[in-house]
Amino acid sequence: MHVKEQPPVLELETGLLRGACADGVCSFLGVPYADPPQRFELPEPRTPWEGIRDATQRGACAPYRVRELPQLDVIPLVGSGSDGSDGDYLLANVWMPENAKDAPVMVWVHGGGFVVGSKDAPVSDGAQFAKSGVVCIAINYRLGIDGFLPVPGAPTNLGLRDILFALRWVQENGRAFGGNPGNVTVFGESAGAMAIADLVTSPLAKGLFRRAIIQSGHGAMVRDIDVAQRLVRKLAKLLQIAPDADGFAKVDHATAMDALEKVSKPTAVDLRDADGFEPVYGISRFIPVYGDDVLPEKPVEALRKGAGGDIDILIGSNAEEMNLYFVPTGVRRKIPGLLAWWLLSRSHPWSRKVLKAYGLGGKGIRPGEALTRAMSDLVFRWPVRQFAKAHRGRTWVYEMDWRSSACEGELGACHGIELPFVFKMLECVRGPRGIAGEMPPSELADRIHDIWADFAREGTLPWQPAGDDLPVYQLAAGQTRVEPRMPAADYLPD
Repeated sequence: MHVKEQPPVLELETGLLRGACADGVCSFLGVPYADPPQRFELPEPRTPWEGIRDATQRGACAPYRVRELPQLDVIPLVGSGSDGSDGDYLLANVWMPENAKDAPVMVWVHGGGFVVGSKDAPVSDGAQFAKSGVVCIAINYRLGIDGFLPVPGAPTNLGLRDILFALRWVQENGRAFGGNPGNVTVFGESAGAMAIADLVTSPLAKGLFRRAIIQSGHGAMVRDIDVAQRLVRKLAKLLQIAPDADGFAKVDHATAMDALEKVSKPTAVDLRDADGFEPVYGISRFIPVYGDDVLPEKPVEALRKGAGGDIDILIGSNAEEMNLYFVPTGVRRKIPGLLAWWLLSRSHPWSRKVLKAYGLGGKGIRPGEALTRAMSDLVFRWPVRQFAKAHRGRTWVYEMDWRSSACEGELGACHGIELPFVFKMLECVRGPRGIAGEMPPSELADRIHDIWADFAREGTLPWQPAGDDLPVYQLAAGQTRVEPRMPAADYLPD
């Protein structure tokens, strides 16, 4: 219930919160949805507090280090990181329309390869959604070793369990923020979108959300627990500890982050499955596992059996996803053919055939261009279409086709470029080192933001859902097209 005071005070099940209001938006920042996490243990309900808790400071985030990219400032996309000294980070930021009542709720799950990222990344400020009549909630969750390493003696998928816990908290407390718990849309990008795609199929997520928006994510980035145990053993050897929960619990966050950087190197550990595929293509070593109570089976297989059929899904990708990784670093321009083949061979059993299908050896095609296009389709674009086709409920597919002028015009429609348009936060990513370049179009941000908000509000979109064909809506062009078959389709499992 609302308590009549200025600045605004709300009452949750765990106590009173004082936030702030400006321009028709009330914000409550750093709101705890669970107790501080005990390492390698399940999240627990928040202990009630006495008095009125200040909710004007964002609070802590999970421990991680930011890796800068040449030419680009990535902090607006992933946040500034944390050394882990403040362990009270299972927190949420809430933006609500002033005097909201039964408003749609959108819950944001940040990306970052399951190893970096925060609810506090400047690009994902939810104030504009509140101005559009939506209660927007952004959450933190455990990352890296603590969140996504299946350590013997500890619950698996702790990062996903944190997200589930936060979604249950939304069900219990959404009305206090003027939201309708029966109209929840969960949305996320990259690793956040992968997590959502997985949870669409999870029996533990039943009834927690009505719609899902999956931005540059899908359900194929999961590992068999036995394969992931290779990473457990490798890390334990590096850290000189027992490969179990007791051993890892003794490792401080700084040491754990050092080890995480070491195992991120291409030759550090082989995580290919029995068919020779590494589903993340080296972008991250830490991903959800399947074969437990959270994900009993591979998400795409569960989708085909009808899991998540009652959830409306908007899913999409960006036209040039891998440009984010390969353009600022110079890989697309400079990598030689032999190295391109070797790099892809660490994740794909038919790397030579794949690169040839994407033009390697053709006139005027650099090896790095073939590698970039191939991996954009292998890692993101084709698995997104596979997920959409497997879903038995209502499904819409989009493609972000607007091209950034950053990196001398070469960054293009890269991974993450839709984020400032979705949140209408162009100002924080423009300029000489901004991902959106100098002049991103505000009218496109208005249109994309409204598409997201309308979907959350009523489940409506300005194009038809997928049927026998798969119409893909081009966000910048404002029209749908049926795409030609991607070469990647011949080189990925069904």
